[in-house]
Amino acid sequence: MQTKSNLNRTVAKLNRVRPWLRWWALTWAFGRTVRFVRTSDVHFEYLSEERALLHIPNRKRVQNHIGSVHAAAIALLAETASGAVLGMNVPDDRVPLLKSMQVDYLRLAKGDLRAEATLDAAARVRIVGEEKGEIVVPVKVTDEAGDQPVECRMLWAWVPKHRR
Repeated sequence: MQTKSNLNRTVAKLNRVRPWLRWWALTWAFGRTVRFVRTSDVHFEYLSEERALLHIPNRKRVQNHIGSVHAAAIALLAETASGAVLGMNVPDDRVPLLKSMQVDYLRLAKGDLRAEATLDAAARVRIVGEEKGEIVVPVKVTDEAGDQPVECRMLWAWVPKHRR
């Protein structure tokens, strides 16, 4: 099932270029729309209708007072990954909106972080078929050690665009 969203069309065009350039260009384009993503240095590694894989390097600009990735940057990473995979499936006549975010911090994150968000086939059918609705987008955040420093619950909604 191919969704006709602006993000989906952009990714399809970028799939024609070399991988290193593809993910750099998608990161740059996404950062133009969602400026905080650029500010925090979040990077795309992979994006499809089924899966989004993003990472954030543990650099000074996103560190907390103990040298780990700041809690707000971790939440941004999870929100961006879940929103990106949802955005691949939401048609252009609708708007995706984050309805609620729950991030439980379990342990200190070590090094760079990676977030993987997924949508199964049933979820994608719902998103395309329902004019408005809501769904929890599963997202897993891991650190360089392979541990999960947080557990996340991202509840997203989609609603029709208002015509002005």
